Amino acid sequence: MLHAVIMAGGAGTRFWPLSRAASPKQLLDLVGGQTMIQQTVARLEGLVPAERLLIVTNRRLVEPMATQLPQLDVARILGEPCKRDTAPCVGLAALLVGLNDPDATMAVMPADHLISPPEAFRGALQEAVALVESDPTRIVTFGIKPTYPAEVFGYIECGQAIAGNSGAFKATRFREKPARSVAEEYVQAGNFLWNSGIFVWKAKTIVDALTKYEPTMMEHLQKIAAAWGQPNFNEVFDREFSEIRGKSIDFAVMEHYANIAVVKAPFTWDDVGSWQAISRTAGVDASGNTVQAAKHVGIRTTGTIVRGSDDHLVVTLGLKDCVVVHTPDATLVAQKSEEEAIREVVKELETRGWREFL
Repeated sequence: MLHAVIMAGGAGTRFWPLSRAASPKQLLDLVGGQTMIQQTVARLEGLVPAERLLIVTNRRLVEPMATQLPQLDVARILGEPCKRDTAPCVGLAALLVGLNDPDATMAVMPADHLISPPEAFRGALQEAVALVESDPTRIVTFGIKPTYPAEVFGYIECGQAIAGNSGAFKATRFREKPARSVAEEYVQAGNFLWNSGIFVWKAKTIVDALTKYEPTMMEHLQKIAAAWGQPNFNEVFDREFSEIRGKSIDFAVMEHYANIAVVKAPFTWDDVGSWQAISRTAGVDASGNTVQAAKHVGIRTTGTIVRGSDDHLVVTLGLKDCVVVHTPDATLVAQKSEEEAIREVVKELETRGWREFL
């Protein structure tokens, strides 16, 4: 049976001041009329029932996430006690899924992607499941055709096409986020795809791979899984998970595993990593502005993203290529070129002890 695991533990600091510790990006409606986590769950409707869906997040977000997803039993929302990157998240989810379904096939995806149309995503997911069922040791991932030489995405180098499947290729190498010149070479080569971070595999396959490449990590995760449903579960979870050295699933498995297929995505995709993603997805007006504000006056303003709150009036005068975000207790005004540095703002607030703004 197909199970789905949604990784929903990110902080979304590049969306500050809208994204905060208690309401990070995945709990926000940035575009589309639903929050990111709601859109991700809705995308799986008809393929994965609620009882085969597991969301992994951080512990303080379990309650607000359950509020946004009333169709899920709160037991299907697992709260990690601390941040340890994606490999421990994936490994624990695979062990828990395997407890009741040893032959389970898993789809693993982040909670903060925009994908359309959902029908194309579901079709591609079924294609990936068929590839796994035909070879249970195979790992399948989705690659996105690059539209520009992005430096913020990882890349997958595609090799030979897989027989009988026009959109699937053998993945020959995973490449880390490149410099601009290297990204340009990848795009020109034509056989590189952006790494979407969406995977399909047998639960047993990923458990075996992590046991091979990260045995110490898996020892801790096995102890946690053994305590599942027991009165001391949270105690064991806290102790064992905190002992794990965090690592991404790409570093832990994908860069070492040989039998990987990449499906060229037939859907549009955006990882919504920063405010500029809002322009890509919500569009721009005649002046190149993207405005999400009930009241805005823009005079000689071009290429600017404006996000307002409630009925607060936002006026922009003579701005070009900026980001303006107003919330009830904090306002950000930044050049688009400085967007990556929003993380520095968060660190500065931490240094000053102004946690009420985090």
